[in-house]
Amino acid sequence: MEEASLGYQWIQVLHSYMAYVALAVLFLAVANAITGLMGKRIFNMGKDLRLSLFALILCHIQLLIGLILYFISPSGFSALQEFGMGGLTSAGRLLAVEHPFVNILAIVFITVGWSRHKKFVEGNKKFKSIAIFYGIGLVLILSRIPWNQWL
Repeated sequence: MEEASLGYQWIQVLHSYMAYVALAVLFLAVANAITGLMGKRIFNMGKDLRLSLFALILCHIQLLIGLILYFISPSGFSALQEFGMGGLTSAGRLLAVEHPFVNILAIVFITVGWSRHKKFVEGNKKFKSIAIFYGIGLVLILSRIPWNQWL
């Protein structure tokens, strides 16, 4: 039991600290895409591509860690099974339902933005795709962070 608790705590800490990195890189990717679009820059296959790809990869890794945490956490899937939707408090519903669902949706938007940008040749369309879809993903993620537990 001690090892399971230690494993859960380790994954929870990893998920929390990794979130800072993933959010920072995602924010940089969105800001880079917006400045590239507004400045009518050419999409650099080095810096611009790598920043967008790095944000995509970090968000997917964060999602995988979060899914592992969801299934081993007492406030995740097991809370939903035990209490059902009607038995959860608003904080419990945030952790068990809203946070995972909205963040999965956010990763879908980010992935769509990455896939769409690859279809375009013009830099402004690449930047626009990343700015819109990564931006929607960022807003969705920020909307469902359990701020009172995280900070």
